[in-house]
Amino acid sequence: MTTFAILHGSGDGGWAWQRVCDALRTRGHEAVAPDLPTDRDDATWAECVDTVADAVGPAGDVVVVGHSGGGFLVPLVADRLGARLQVHVAGMVPTAGEAPNDWFAHVGWSGAAADPMVLFYEDVPADLAAEAMVRERPTSERLAATPCPVPDLPSVPVRYVVTARDRFLPPALQRRVAADRLDISDPDEIDAGHCAHLSRPEELAELLVASARRSGGPAHHQ
Repeated sequence: MTTFAILHGSGDGGWAWQRVCDALRTRGHEAVAPDLPTDRDDATWAECVDTVADAVGPAGDVVVVGHSGGGFLVPLVADRLGARLQVHVAGMVPTAGEAPNDWFAHVGWSGAAADPMVLFYEDVPADLAAEAMVRERPTSERLAATPCPVPDLPSVPVRYVVTARDRFLPPALQRRVAADRLDISDPDEIDAGHCAHLSRPEELAELLVASARRSGGPAHHQ
């Protein structure tokens, strides 16, 4: 059994990943998606990592999954937990010493429409999109300006999932980030907008299990 440690993106919360967690459990695995303390201005990178480690507990076979801004925590959590695989889903992959606020300019992101229903939820069921809007959490300005202490190169094998209908992080940008920052020329892809965990939870869970299986661990479909 594999334990999937899921790191939500900025403004999101663990609740939004429960459908993916349920889908992973029906496939014979465990999954945790804790609320990260990224909504507090006194939060630190170390505290975020501790939150995930506490949620995972003593699990021995761990795959770390990070969505969007949660990508900044993926390498830190993977290293802390001794994970065998890390997966970015539409991920903001950091470089050593980079702060989240600087990421957009560094990767050549040119901006997007301000309407969140267009950017994030265009393919999400209306009730879930409305709930996501109501449950949006603030993002720590201090943490967003704090350089992330990640290593220059991934210490844990890594995969990238491109959200092919993304209007926030365009697919072409995601592919460039995967190639330039992770040396991945063949990322996985899902036919979804930015929030694939809400619009395509079953397909995303299947893709995560397949990635874990290909990495050589015991993940399997039941």
